[in-house]
Amino acid sequence: MWCLKTVTQVLKNSIASANVNYNCIAGLKYFPPPIKYENIEKVERPKLRIMERMPQHPPNLRPPKMQKRLRYMRGPELVHNQLLHKQYAIVATGGGRLRWGHYEMMRLTIGRKMNVNTMFATWRVPAPWQPITKKGQGQRMGGGKGAIDHYVTPIKAGRVIVEIAGRCEFIECRGFLQQVANQLPFQATVVSQQMLDEQRATEERQARQNENPFTFKYVVQNNLNGCHRWLSPVDHKWFGKHL
Repeated sequence: MWCLKTVTQVLKNSIASANVNYNCIAGLKYFPPPIKYENIEKVERPKLRIMERMPQHPPNLRPPKMQKRLRYMRGPELVHNQLLHKQYAIVATGGGRLRWGHYEMMRLTIGRKMNVNTMFATWRVPAPWQPITKKGQGQRMGGGKGAIDHYVTPIKAGRVIVEIAGRCEFIECRGFLQQVANQLPFQATVVSQQMLDEQRATEERQARQNENPFTFKYVVQNNLNGCHRWLSPVDHKWFGKHL
């Protein structure tokens, strides 16, 4: 076996024969200052609480039935579209319905993956409350409305589903939040407060710098080329942003 001195001499000879010039340069590295979590308060129960499978009614009241009411899932969310803790969350990008099984999936996955010493999670959606009826297999048409099969929570685009906050960075919780978002029955994404601010600033800048006056909203409102004949009522309301 070669000794260390022999190996070092061989390397020096090979570098000298190849006429390789090398210089030792010492530079300064910049590391951003650590984040200060001064306004974060530790909560008593950091994990998500268990949601009820169905709403509780008085014993003398028959559980009421309801129509489909698809308008509860259509269009943008106008109320619960902001982050309360200004950190990280799962936001729906499309409409849909959450069943009780989806709540359990989110609760168990986030509870296993999150660090309860530095993070805490909060629900931003209520427990399932809208009844969905279903008739038994093989029944004929008619006979009235079917029995209640399960309960759901309708979700609109832009609704905040779950929030994660605490003494943590985005890279720590992005992985398991994206895993949860991929299993939801509608399209959802993982965002931070910085991403939401940049997205809204970009939309405002594009609208301000737009030089084309013939936007979709202008075309619909002025009935250019007779577009009112074939446009849907949804286009008149949200101008092509939501189907």
